[in-house]
Amino acid sequence: MVFMGDRATLLETGRFVQRHARNAADEIIEAVGAVDAAVDTTAETDADTENETETESEARHRRAAERGDLASMSALGALLLRRGDLDGAEPFLRGATAEGDRAAANNLGVLLHQRGYAEEAAGWWRVAAVAGSAPAAHALGRHHRERGDEPAAEYWLRQAAEQGHALGAYALADLLEHRSDVGAERWLRAAAEQGHREAAYRLALALERRVTEPVRGPHDGGRGPHDTGSRLRVPGGAAAAAPAPGGVTDPTPPKSELTEAEQWFRQAAARGHRRAALHLGAILEKRGELKEAGRWYLSSAKEGEAKAACALGFLLRDAGDQESAAVWWLRAAQDGDGNAANALGALHAARGEQQTAERWYRAAMDAGDVNGAYNLGLLCAAQDRIPQAEQWYRRAAYAGHREAANALAVLLLQAGDANGAEPWFSKAAEAGSVDAAFNLGILHAGRDDDRTALVWYERAAAAGHTEAALQVGIAALRDGDERTAERHLRCAAGGGSAEAAFRLATVLDARRPDPGPAVLGAPREEKSECEEWYERAAQQGHRRAQVRVGMLAAGRGDLAEADRWYREAAEAGSRNGAFNLGLLLAREGSEREAALWWTRAARAGHGRAALRLALLAARRGELTEGRHWCARAVELGPAEVAERAARLSEALHQELTA
Repeated sequence: MVFMGDRATLLETGRFVQRHARNAADEIIEAVGAVDAAVDTTAETDADTENETETESEARHRRAAERGDLASMSALGALLLRRGDLDGAEPFLRGATAEGDRAAANNLGVLLHQRGYAEEAAGWWRVAAVAGSAPAAHALGRHHRERGDEPAAEYWLRQAAEQGHALGAYALADLLEHRSDVGAERWLRAAAEQGHREAAYRLALALERRVTEPVRGPHDGGRGPHDTGSRLRVPGGAAAAAPAPGGVTDPTPPKSELTEAEQWFRQAAARGHRRAALHLGAILEKRGELKEAGRWYLSSAKEGEAKAACALGFLLRDAGDQESAAVWWLRAAQDGDGNAANALGALHAARGEQQTAERWYRAAMDAGDVNGAYNLGLLCAAQDRIPQAEQWYRRAAYAGHREAANALAVLLLQAGDANGAEPWFSKAAEAGSVDAAFNLGILHAGRDDDRTALVWYERAAAAGHTEAALQVGIAALRDGDERTAERHLRCAAGGGSAEAAFRLATVLDARRPDPGPAVLGAPREEKSECEEWYERAAQQGHRRAQVRVGMLAAGRGDLAEADRWYREAAEAGSRNGAFNLGLLLAREGSEREAALWWTRAARAGHGRAALRLALLAARRGELTEGRHWCARAVELGPAEVAERAARLSEALHQELTA
């Protein structure tokens, strides 16, 4: 079946192939120097020659060629060859070649190569190259390389390169790099300095690689520790080639090499190299120069680079322009970029458009991006479609996605299959998933295997996992290793753990000397470090920290601050906060409100609050109510409270039976 538009597409493809062949030929067609000086121009001025059209130039050269002018024969042949008129060009090129014109010999080789007579073409290129034609030496070198004769290829390419021929220098560099020859960089540089954009791009990659990959080692093939696929890494440039063998190093300081690499990327990008523009955009984005990065991404994207369109989408998304971001992601995704398809999926998922999101995640997966399967698992899990989530997680996990392996293990563990979960946790952890390492710690702790649990907690903590660092800190406190405990608690507290901040504060608090009795009129002391950590935990809603901050404020005489923290803790359900707030209110004469907070604390299991309520009821003469709270205080304790409550209950009983 032929669809509408197929014929037009085929015709356009044919025209593209013809143009491509012509462009490739243009690279090796040798221009004829100082042609006009040898042509009869008695009726023309220099200005007339400069301003003439191509048609006029052709007519002038044709008239001179017909009179036997060698230079015009060569120039007319080159002009017709560039136009693709092989039949018209051949007699003029053969005529000029027969008279010993080396440019014509080279161009005759180009013509014959286009006709499919490769060996005859090589013969004429050899004639021209021996006569000193750099384009012919380049063409002959490429001819030999295509046939696998690398020594001959190197000889002729070197002849072209040493004459300053940019294409020859680049082709020689490519040949040497293929053989891992350290001399490749010299010729890349020579070609780049003459304006060869691909050489500039590859030279930049080589310079960057020498700084960023000084030692080859195992590569991390997994995802980041907390990557859900909704925010993906902005792509950089092409993969770097292997470093030169033999441990060769360059004395240039790394910073200088990176700067030079950026300059070559910029030069190649300015000449229209789309991958160089992409790479330059990534460098600038990393440096925070987002506006200029966006310009280069846009330039690259307009030239058809899907990764640049995807990266531009992320820049626009981060700037708050989701609609424009979606346009570029769509363009990149339609060109087969799985990263962009994942981004579109995340965008639609955030809008609640689950079916559209699923369609884009599937497109990402079809494009070979394993994150598509992982994101499908996340989408299904959010919809409680657990069997489907497990299916997608498993597919991504088998493909090596470490966070999918961790998510699959969590599902299995939640389903009660701890034995099935453990291998997936292990696989994910070994691949670098910090969450999986932490989860293995939890798994072994649940089995009372504290030693193994600690090993995994330490591994996750070393990679910056906040909750793992807290667990290591707690274990160190339990073992009496206060120094190790403090180090890990500081890491966890710095990572935002309120519990770690509170425990760190208690460690520091225990070291503080006894402040002694307050002295009236003494200057107010600045807050200690432990108070600052208590406050940080309190501000994050840690109830015990809030009570402790309230106590410290009360100790300084700042009753308003104490009231604020006690009240915040009490309203969040802290029985100690409620009890202390009651004490503060009672001291200020607000016994009725104090009783309300003591009641809340007593009902939550606070024995001292129950005793306070019993004493309050006894003073009011509410003996039965008093005995009720005494019984509650005896039940709750601690021992000294229970003892006092028992004595008070007995006294109230005697009062009632008197």
